Amino acid sequence: MALLSQAILDEFDERGYVVVRELLDPETDLKPLVDEYTDLVDSLSEKWFAEGKLPSTYSELPFGERVTQLLKEGQPIFQEFDISLPPGLTKETPIHTGEAVLALLRHPQVLDAVECFIGPEITCNPVQHVRIKPPERLIPESMLNGLVLFTDWHQDVGVVNASADATEMLSVWIAVTDATPENGCMVFIPGSHKGDIALHCSTQTSREPQGKSGFIRRMVIPKAHRGPNEPVPVPINSGDAILFHRRTIHRSLPNKSDGLRWSLDLRYNPTGQPCGRDWLPGFVARSRARPETELTDARVWTQLWEDTKEDLGENGTPAFFRWKEGDPRCA
Repeated sequence: MALLSQAILDEFDERGYVVVRELLDPETDLKPLVDEYTDLVDSLSEKWFAEGKLPSTYSELPFGERVTQLLKEGQPIFQEFDISLPPGLTKETPIHTGEAVLALLRHPQVLDAVECFIGPEITCNPVQHVRIKPPERLIPESMLNGLVLFTDWHQDVGVVNASADATEMLSVWIAVTDATPENGCMVFIPGSHKGDIALHCSTQTSREPQGKSGFIRRMVIPKAHRGPNEPVPVPINSGDAILFHRRTIHRSLPNKSDGLRWSLDLRYNPTGQPCGRDWLPGFVARSRARPETELTDARVWTQLWEDTKEDLGENGTPAFFRWKEGDPRCA
């Protein structure tokens, strides 16, 4: 694609986020990812059925209904889908490092857009996620998790450690399925990136909108610290992307629809700058100066994560978040 226009760059500077329409083609660019995850669900369903954990493989169901059914059956499939590791990981914690995912992380269209903001020496930050969110009303209490529920108000730089405060981290949110207000699109506070890193408070919140008994712990910016501007929902179509500043305050809405909302929540930073969780393995996605340093093999990427699990499983996981429970400013 051509480099982004000056108008898009100016909009980013003013609002802290910008929509790039048709960054990827749903058929040629996203279908390999969908196929890879369909194969993953096939494999996991067959494995769990053989182990007696499922009464059926549910192979007759469409992808979205099948994922929801696996959650209902008590299988934590959300971590099987993810491309990063959670706090409290073990050597057995699953992570997905397939070829189609790596191809999207390194996609020339994505990196061309990223280069406009952070330059040509680009590291793929390991603090990133694949989020496949079923309708929230269908998720059982035992499966409540931030990967499948709405996200609350935060800044991406606020949920990593202070080593990355000055890192020119760019977030790239790509819609695999259409993202609408009904199924959980992103919401941004325009201009909030012009402020400092906001206070994030540790809190327990129930799922929305049902307010059932299940709770998960979240880091959330209190209303008094979100600034004066009104939030703006940003619906986008499959293949569109939202690029936003590391200090832009944002959240996602709950999925109140009847289908999945699927997105890639990616981050990039200039090579050599701290990623905010330096014990996780980032990699060079593009280097104009030293192209031989780029990671191109999914097997190598997989091994980086396996080595990380081995190390952290033995030695423990550092604190993922800088904010402490009981901060008096959160009272």
